[in-house]
Amino acid sequence: MSPFTVLPLSGSLRKASLNTAMLKMAADCAPPALRTNPHRDLGDLPLFNPDLEVNEPPSVARLRNDIDMADAVIIASPEYAHGVSGVMKNALDWMVASGVFVDKPVVLWNASPRASIALAALRETLVVMSASLVNEAALEMLIQPSDGVEAPANPDPVAMRHALLALERALRFRHHSPGASVSLRPIPSPQHPRP
Repeated sequence: MSPFTVLPLSGSLRKASLNTAMLKMAADCAPPALRTNPHRDLGDLPLFNPDLEVNEPPSVARLRNDIDMADAVIIASPEYAHGVSGVMKNALDWMVASGVFVDKPVVLWNASPRASIALAALRETLVVMSASLVNEAALEMLIQPSDGVEAPANPDPVAMRHALLALERALRFRHHSPGASVSLRPIPSPQHPRP
C-alpha cells in the first residue's frame, strides 16, 4: 500500500512563521506511511470574489487540486486580533463552492496555545464546510522563535510523532471502512495543556 499523502497548509506568509516551521517539522516526525507535500502558494490567491469562480484563477485551481489529491490536510494558522488569518480565511472561502473539503480529513495544529479564539473559529468554519476533523491528531505546541539563522527547534518530537500516528490510524480506518467518517470526538492533550 502506498503512503498516505498529507497536505500541510500554513495560514502565514511570513518567512519566519512559527506555524510554517511547525508544519515543516512534520516531515521529520512522520511515520513511513505518511508523506507530507506542502502547498506554498496561498499568497498567490487573489482576494475571494464569487464573480471569478466561473473562470477559476490558476492559483485557486492548483490549491483545489492539491486538496483533492491529498488523503488529509494539516492546517496551522496564526491568530490575528482574535481572528483567523486573512490568508487562511481567503483560501477557505475559495474552496467552499467546490466542496473539496467535504468529508476530507483535516487536522488542526497550533504553534501558540494562547491562540485559542482563532483556532475555535477555524474549527467552526471547517465544520460548516463539512470537513472531517481528526481531533485525535490535533496538536498544540509552543514553538519558540529562533535566532533567524537556524530553524526553530521542535519542543516535543514525541508528541508530534504520536499526533501523526493518530492521523495514520484514522486514515487506515477510512481506507478499510469505505464511507466511514473519522472520529470527531475531542481528545484533550495532557502533554500540552492550555495555560
